Amino acid sequence: QVQLVESGGSVVQPGGSLKLSCTASGFTLDYYEIGWFRQAPGKEREGVACMDRHGRMTFYADSVKGRFTISRDNAKNTIYLQMDNLKPEDTGVYYCVAEHSALVVNMEAMCALTTTSSVGSWGQGTQVTVSA
Repeated sequence: QVQLVESGGSVVQPGGSLKLSCTASGFTLDYYEIGWFRQAPGKEREGVACMDRHGRMTFYADSVKGRFTISRDNAKNTIYLQMDNLKPEDTGVYYCVAEHSALVVNMEAMCALTTTSSVGSWGQGTQVTVSA
């Protein structure tokens, strides 16, 4: 069964840090571009950070540049999102996504995905709340 499972969501104070993890099972991430999306209450889901299969190319939403870092460990079949200097507007459900590299033009397009192909996958989401 192809599955992505996120973990690491929590309640954190403004200015704090959090690291999310997402582990894949049922498939290997070696041939997949990856990304982190988030959905705040009442808003559409948006891509915040994406990375190519080799870990060489990235794309970040303007709202998180300089504060969030996406990374991957293909040996562990896991992707990460390090979030620093968190702000209340970072609150939301965070989802990881994987799409086959042959179906992605570039990382900006990866972070603009609204759905995946039959070989792609979305996680179930993990809640991040930034509040004093």
